[in-house]
Amino acid sequence: MSLSLLSLPLRYFLEVARTGSVNQAAQRLHVAASAVSRQLGKLEDSLGVSLFERQPRGMRLTAAGERLLAHAGAHAQESAQLVEQLQGLAAQEARRVRLACTEGFAAGFMPLVMAQFRDVHPEVELQLHVGVPEEVSAQVARGDADLALKYSVAPEKGLAVLHSAIAPVFAITVAAHPLAQQRVVSVADVVRYPLLLGTAGITGRQLFDLSCTLQGLRYTPAVVSNFSSALLPLLGPRDVALASYLTAARWVEEGVLAARPFEDVQLQQRRLQVLALDGRVQPPLVQEFTGVLVAAIEQYGKRKVGRRKRVPV
Repeated sequence: MSLSLLSLPLRYFLEVARTGSVNQAAQRLHVAASAVSRQLGKLEDSLGVSLFERQPRGMRLTAAGERLLAHAGAHAQESAQLVEQLQGLAAQEARRVRLACTEGFAAGFMPLVMAQFRDVHPEVELQLHVGVPEEVSAQVARGDADLALKYSVAPEKGLAVLHSAIAPVFAITVAAHPLAQQRVVSVADVVRYPLLLGTAGITGRQLFDLSCTLQGLRYTPAVVSNFSSALLPLLGPRDVALASYLTAARWVEEGVLAARPFEDVQLQQRRLQVLALDGRVQPPLVQEFTGVLVAAIEQYGKRKVGRRKRVPV
């Protein structure tokens, strides 16, 4: 039976008006004839008029019934069109995955994951919103995004953590930089070089500043930007930038840049998280994308993104 937004009495009225018979209407509606008669009686009582003349060979509309049929018929057509539109939207949403991430993932990592997913599901509509950490969380909290990928240093109310991994901050340099010859670096090492840093609201910068404060270290940045991906192409022979391995992975794996972990504990406290709205049951395609995203994060291994922790969904 097709869905209708009309009330039960109006649906029964329309069917009797179309067939001219309570029994035929009942058969088409798959209900008892007594149920149809009862609903017609309730409708006439509520309106205070007779809608049908009961005749031996069927039901004939009264003048009031004709007026109601004209109105209800048009309303039924609009209702059917609206149902079709709503069902079309539902089908479209079922084929859509809405993502949000901070900009460090938008330049390289997230597009690679999205391309991999599209290879398997070319019919799916993928939407990606890129913003600052607070905006990315808000996208999920408002229901405007199904999944978010960001760095975090504390739990966020209303958001469920689908995957969490320790994601230390790395010192990023050109491959020939003196620090690239070391296995690990310290904050004290890094502040001796020109620094290309994110703005104060970025988690990596916050942790770096905390470590400097605890150690009594001072620095003056050479370049500051809220777009960390723009900093990496600016790296000169002696410059150092702060970023995650995933942000710099493309250049590191090409041998253009080097990524060295910090020995300072503060720079190891950040977590990379896949977030969703707490309590929401995700559509199958969103769940599948989550699996692809988590697998892509994990493929970099412990050496590159740290020890990983899976959170039960």
